[in-house]
Amino acid sequence: MLTSQKLASVLRKNGFKVTPQRLAVYESLAGTKAHPNAEILYNQLRPSYPSMSFATVYKTVEILSHLNLITVLNTGEGSSRYDADVSMHSHVQCTNCGRVDDIGPLSVAVLGQEVAADTGYEVTGQQFYFYGVCPACRKQN
Repeated sequence: MLTSQKLASVLRKNGFKVTPQRLAVYESLAGTKAHPNAEILYNQLRPSYPSMSFATVYKTVEILSHLNLITVLNTGEGSSRYDADVSMHSHVQCTNCGRVDDIGPLSVAVLGQEVAADTGYEVTGQQFYFYGVCPACRKQN
């Protein structure tokens, strides 16, 4: 994760304004493992930034994604979730409560080679999503 100074430098270098709201969106993502969507981020940050609009949050995550500072997760919920951990890792989502957790790097080198051989693509990355019932939901049932 980047420090505020490093983030500000990256934003300026790429022609984007450095605003307290943009820094706050990134810091909020960097400080959580919850993989929030834009609405959740907006609701978390609004008390500290009452003049911030939902559009500001959405535009900020677009910029951060464009700069490869966050990962956009499409878990099939109709809205994207965001992750400031841009390292190669996968995710597991609870089909009951929607919680999303990180999974460490998976050994997929052979699978990537098979995909490349089968399709002719040069595979440069992958994302895996697993689905199941989280421990908290299992305990409730």
